[in-house]
Amino acid sequence: MTPEEEDEQFYRDTERTAFPPLDDRQLSLLEPLGQRRIIATGEMIFQAGQRDFPMIVVLSGELEVYESREGCEQILANPSPGHFVGEISMLNGTSAIASLRGKAGQSEILEIPADKLRKALADLPGIGEPIVQAFMMRRRRLERDRDFTGLRILAHPGCQGARRIDDFLDKNHIPHRLIDSTTDECRGLCERLGLGDDELPALIAGDGSISRKPNIFEIAKIAGLLRPLSAGEEAELYCDLAIVGAGPAGLAAAVNAASEGLSTVVLESFAPGGQAGSSSLIENFFGFPTGISGGDLTFRAQLQAYRFGAKFSTPSRVLSMSFPEGEHGTAIRLEGCDTVLRSKCVIIASGAQYNKIGAEGLERFEGLGVFYAATSMEAKLCRDATVFVVGAGNSAGQAAMFLSEFAAKVYLVIRGDDLTKSMSSYLSSRVEVKDNIEVLRRTEIRKMSGESRLESVEIENTLTGEWRTVEAAAVFSMIGAKPCTNWLPPEILTDDKEFILTGAAVANSPAWKEANRPPYPFETSRPGIFAAGDVRSGSVKRCGAAVGEGSMAIENVHQVLGTYS
Repeated sequence: MTPEEEDEQFYRDTERTAFPPLDDRQLSLLEPLGQRRIIATGEMIFQAGQRDFPMIVVLSGELEVYESREGCEQILANPSPGHFVGEISMLNGTSAIASLRGKAGQSEILEIPADKLRKALADLPGIGEPIVQAFMMRRRRLERDRDFTGLRILAHPGCQGARRIDDFLDKNHIPHRLIDSTTDECRGLCERLGLGDDELPALIAGDGSISRKPNIFEIAKIAGLLRPLSAGEEAELYCDLAIVGAGPAGLAAAVNAASEGLSTVVLESFAPGGQAGSSSLIENFFGFPTGISGGDLTFRAQLQAYRFGAKFSTPSRVLSMSFPEGEHGTAIRLEGCDTVLRSKCVIIASGAQYNKIGAEGLERFEGLGVFYAATSMEAKLCRDATVFVVGAGNSAGQAAMFLSEFAAKVYLVIRGDDLTKSMSSYLSSRVEVKDNIEVLRRTEIRKMSGESRLESVEIENTLTGEWRTVEAAAVFSMIGAKPCTNWLPPEILTDDKEFILTGAAVANSPAWKEANRPPYPFETSRPGIFAAGDVRSGSVKRCGAAVGEGSMAIENVHQVLGTYS
């Protein structure tokens, strides 16, 4: 079956899930949430790039969902009576990726504000599941649609700035395309838009606006990811719980906190998911017998938290955390934001940063052949090539197995002799018997070479001292991480490796000597401040464990908040 035939089969198989008609009972539940409107031919309902746009139910007539590109239009759908218009952007508050207008003749619609829809998805039985499933499937279909563009990145080949934009949008699940400046398409766009070579990379938004060499904050604003924490000009915003970091621990905490009625704000410095979000396949996570990619798992968790009312802001890097007196005892200041976030409790789930291979030339090729995640985006670059995976843990084994389906040859590089010391037995067994995976024991990568991107690596067998050069398209570094704790105030104690101490380990700290109770298991050296997931000292560095810690920490939060009631 050709790729085109596979796409056609996928569209047929997912049609019903993506575009389910609403029955009379579902319509009756949605009716009180919105207002009826008459739409004339060509009348605009919402436009690409618009934030907080409503869900539309078609009561009569027909509408047009379309994408506009330099005066040309691509019709994406023509919803008819009983169908609804909406997608993931409506749940997570990002910008609309397409426009909607009336078609021929008058149409009657039910217009439901986004905030009321999000509340209904959590509260009304029989409404949430089909709508959310439809939203998710529509996004998946658009990602496979060769005619759909989304945001466009125009960039020179090998541009690291463009690679960072691409990575940021990909990890935040924003539809986009990276267009090479050497192609006729890019040259034509640059000529029509008046873009010079020195103005690339450039980002073209859904509304046609252009950002030249945008920084991460500008990109986030265009995509609708970076949202003001307060509705107006308030100097301070108050919440029950602030969560720093949206990896598995932070997302689990957000779902549990928001579903139990706590006003919850999640602050993420780059993209939700953490290291788990970059995993190509997690096979031992509860409830997914055939496995699930880390990106899909954490994206679903984020949508779940949105349904229950959690607020997310990305990228939001914490600059400082202080402890003024009062019920909202923690003040958080963020980069690029004048509003101070005041919270009764805080969960630190900031995770860890990837360790880097000590090889000459590494920094030249980061994003250009050196990667810290093995997802479908990276796998496309490795088809029928030779790749190296460095590491002996589960993440390395999962990456090697995943890449072996695309690459001609996968070398798994480990410093020791025994895979089973740090890799689950089921996974190490698979790696050992996979015909195109070769485990290089007692081996380290010493040098990386290439012109505009990685072309070869030099490796050393540390037992024999033998060196050799191997042509390679990519190196995947999976050698652990350091905790993201350098932003913490001195009141939060860490161990000798800078992981956060909690529970009994901080019982003798100054703040607890003055308290009338011992610290809860996930509580830090400062009462009301918790740590969960990879950033916590003594945690099990597994996705499932992080989810458990984030969920359990909420029970501790409730116990602390009970003292305020």
